[in-house]
Parts: sequence; C-alpha cells; structure tokens
Amino acid sequence: MQRPKRAVRGATLNTESSRFNLPAREADGDWLDDRASLDDLPPPLRTTVTVERPRTIITHNNSPDVPFDRSVNAYRGCEHGCIYCFARPTHAFHDLSPGLDFESKLFAKPDAPALLRAELMKPSYRVAPIAMGTNTDPYQPIERIWRITRQCIEVLAETQHPLMITTKSDRVLDDIEMLAAMAVDGLVSVMVSITSLDPRIAMTVEPRAPSPRRRLIAVEKLAAAGVPVQVSIAPVIPAITDGEMEHILEAAANAGARRASFIPVRLPFEVAPLFRAWLDEHFPDRAGKVMSMIQSIRGGRDNDPGFGTRMRGSGPWYDLMLTRFRIGCTRHGLNGERVKLRTDLFRPSEGAQMRLF
Repeated sequence: MQRPKRAVRGATLNTESSRFNLPAREADGDWLDDRASLDDLPPPLRTTVTVERPRTIITHNNSPDVPFDRSVNAYRGCEHGCIYCFARPTHAFHDLSPGLDFESKLFAKPDAPALLRAELMKPSYRVAPIAMGTNTDPYQPIERIWRITRQCIEVLAETQHPLMITTKSDRVLDDIEMLAAMAVDGLVSVMVSITSLDPRIAMTVEPRAPSPRRRLIAVEKLAAAGVPVQVSIAPVIPAITDGEMEHILEAAANAGARRASFIPVRLPFEVAPLFRAWLDEHFPDRAGKVMSMIQSIRGGRDNDPGFGTRMRGSGPWYDLMLTRFRIGCTRHGLNGERVKLRTDLFRPSEGAQMRLF
C-alpha cells in the first residue's frame, strides 16, 4: 500500500468557483512560476492576513443538525489546511479560491470583541450558548499573534455567558486558566477534533494542524482542569481513517474526555473537486474506492446537503460506522452524561449606563 505524501498545504490546487464566476488562477510569468521546472520545487506560498471589519459578529442559524443557534468566528479562512473543510466555499464570497487561497489568504476580525460586547448589551438579546470554531478554527496559528479568540472569551467570561469551543489545536491551552474558571460555573465545554492518530495520515489530511499527540495532551490537561471535554472524530474518511475509530475512542477516554461524536466526510460545493484532486495526489491507489464509499454514504452523490441528514449518512457503510461507534463509546464509558451549560448567570456589560439592581 502506497504511503501518503507529506503535504505542505492541504489543497493541491487553486480552483475557481463555479457559483460566483471566480476567474481561474493562472501563472503570471515571473521566475517563481518557473521554479518547478528549474529545481523541482513549487513556488513558495506565503500566508497573508487581511483585516475584516464586519458590522456584527454573532451569526445565527436555525439548523437542526447542530446543537447551537449562534456562533462567533474571529477569522475567515484557516491555515490548518484540512482538505475536507466544509467552510472552504465561503472564500468564494471574497472572490478568492476555496483551494489554496482559503488556507493562505486569511482574514482577521480585530473588532470582534467590541462587537460581541455591544451585541450582548442589546435589550433584545436572549442568552444561549455561543459556539466558536464552527466555521474556521479559533485557535489556528494566527491566534498566537492576533489573540482575537482570547479577547472574545474574556468578554464571555466577564458577562458569564455560556460558550462552546471546537478546535483541532492544543493552542486552546493558552486560555486554560480562563476556561477552567468558567467551567466551575458550568459555562464552557470544549470539543477537540481528532481525525487520525497516525502522524503521517494527520499531516497529510490536516497539514498545518497540531499533531494528534498534542491534541490528546490538550484533552488530558483540559479534563484535569475541570473543563468538560468531548472528542469529535470528524470527519471519518472511508478507507483512510475509518479503521481508527475504536483506537481514537479509547485514546479519548483515557485522556479524560466525557463524550465523543463522529461525522462522515462531507464534500459540499467546491470541496468535492479539491478532495478528488487531493486523493489523486496522495492516495492514488484507493481514490476510486474512497469516492465510491462516500457516495454510498451520501445517497449516490458526493454530498448530501439536506438538513437533518447532512451530518449523518445512510446505507450499509454508515450503519457499520454507527454500530462501531456506539460499541466503542459503551466500552470506554463515553456519552454517559450530557453537559448542559448554564444560562441563568448571564450579566451583560453595564456600559455607560449603570445597572439599577
């Protein structure tokens, strides 16, 4: 069996968007474009960050597929470069490619903490858990510099607002003291995504995300600090990572995770051709098998976009995954209790007007 190649970036190309008439990326003729023919090296791809100034920061949804109705995203695009990322198509709204642009041309929202505070102060606001990490990772590498995620958490901690975090990064430990303090009052839970325990597989599927070992250490430290932790095996890629499900569940339980979940790989919009090109590059020996199994799970298509079914699947392959997952959770004592975050402690910032009571 051919071993996967080490990936420097996730996507292997910069596709145009078929929905927004995004022009195809072409070589501009400078010496960097000839680098491959001169010394067998691709042109260097540098990460850039552009400041984005949104008017609001809380995004609302009414999806039956997720356990929250609002979220905050401090960044647009993600340097982790996960090839399967369902958020890739959002870059097309900026006339950028869901491919390499998504993981190298990033946007930061430094006004997010102030916007969040202002929205929480509105008389019409009704408290419910806010999710972070639903579109792109709040702890991707640029968080070390920008610290926007941390500043947003500071606002939520100050106002005693419930928070749900999803991340693939052990950088969440940078904020462990604040999260531990919120956990004492039942205000926070963290979900750590672990797709594979094999370092070679992980660095191919998620080239710039921290290693599986570092993520498990993060689970262990968060659990030891009293923060409720869940491990998400998301996504499960048939014929590449699906054989690791039981091992990931065991490792998660041993690290102190209370709950676990899984989602079969989703390939919405422009993600499907990017994923196919990635398969041809890194797993040519089984590319056809992988896509055949995905289509079996997704009703004969590359993706099922339907509300109520898109996060799950159907057919014998999905049924087998689900059975294995349930047996693994039972064996390792996972999912025995639900974490319910408190909403009764919420106190919005006073601003210029002092509270009467």
